[in-house]
Amino acid sequence: MYAIVEIAGQQFKVAKDQKVFVHRLAGEEGQKVTFDNVLLLDNDGDVTLGAPAIDGAAVEAKVLKHLKGDKVIVFKKKRRKGYRVKNGHRQALTEIVIEDILASGAKKSSAAKAKSNPVPAPQPQKVAEQKKEAKQSEADLSDKTVAELRELAKDAGITGYSSMKKAELIEALNK
Repeated sequence: MYAIVEIAGQQFKVAKDQKVFVHRLAGEEGQKVTFDNVLLLDNDGDVTLGAPAIDGAAVEAKVLKHLKGDKVIVFKKKRRKGYRVKNGHRQALTEIVIEDILASGAKKSSAAKAKSNPVPAPQPQKVAEQKKEAKQSEADLSDKTVAELRELAKDAGITGYSSMKKAELIEALNK
């Protein structure tokens, strides 16, 4: 039995009792962690695909230790310019061991619940009405004379050219 699971922004193919090095996790050494973003599950030839994740599936792991990866040298050079920069980097890693792969019955985390209930998108009719109203208010401003615009600005409390904006005038008209 194996699973493809997303851990710390990366996807891993994991099996039971496998040790994996992942980007640094927040948990303490010896603490158990659960990953509920399982993308694929293979249970002895019975493959289950998620869309994008499988509901109820989870992978349980134990944090073994926190460590740093091998040093990577980053060297930049521009020829004939005398520009040379040498930097090193060591990635912060966490070693985990996979303890169990749950096909179903795992509890969903609060973050996963928040993702499953997205904010509804605005309806196209309301958006179209708002655009029409904005165009009408812009047309109202273009029909006015300079003296009328100055009067509107004065009523809105606009004193100079720097504070005179079309949006503020539209708000003044809508009041």
